[in-house]
Amino acid sequence: MTISFENKVVLVTGASTGIGAAVAKGFAASGAKVAINYGSSHAEAKEVLAEITAKSGEAELFPADLRDTAAARKMVEDVIAKFGRIDVLVCNAGGLVGRVGLGEMSDEFYESVMDLNVRSVVSTCSAALPHLKKSKGNIVITGSVASKVGGGAGASLYAASKAAVQNLVKTYAKEHAGDGIRVNSVSPGTIYTLFHKKHTSPEVLENITASIPMKRLGTPEDCVGAYLFLASDELAGYITGQAIEVNGGQLMP
Repeated sequence: MTISFENKVVLVTGASTGIGAAVAKGFAASGAKVAINYGSSHAEAKEVLAEITAKSGEAELFPADLRDTAAARKMVEDVIAKFGRIDVLVCNAGGLVGRVGLGEMSDEFYESVMDLNVRSVVSTCSAALPHLKKSKGNIVITGSVASKVGGGAGASLYAASKAAVQNLVKTYAKEHAGDGIRVNSVSPGTIYTLFHKKHTSPEVLENITASIPMKRLGTPEDCVGAYLFLASDELAGYITGQAIEVNGGQLMP
């Protein structure tokens, strides 16, 4: 069965680079109208838009700093004004921010990590909820293998924030099943993106690669199929509150 999102509107947050960019392109290739959210990476977001439209896809850019609740709400309103509906919400915005050990932890750093990884999900899901109720749509949230095994050095808050997100998935799934809304997550392992280029040394990545049964790091494209599957009512209509692990065998729950 071919996955098709013809006449569907998909909002992907954090879609300018990495997994988000690959997911936005994947939905567009499957016929969706794609709302591309980004924070500060305007040039990269324009490249994603250009690639989609060059292949006759339909997409639009929606800049917003989702660490701010009001900005998240306005972004959703802007998507509705442009496309009239939201059928799938992909909450992908997030990141490590930096590697900070427990002894150096500050309130400001704590808030920056939690706002980026947790508040952005809560605010965006809350704003989109009335529209998802109308469309009987669904939500796919980006988790992390770190939510189950803990983070690497200096990534304790990142891992904790992703654990919070995985719990939100389960809670939202139970709360809104009666509204016809499914909520699931994709939990990537070590995917080679800007995230690791900036924050993880080549030596550490080499050691991680050696520990993965498939003996390679993941790519953003490796993750796309899981998002499309979970977002498809035809293929995943009876799946909610679940996490698909995409990690090359790095973790086998």
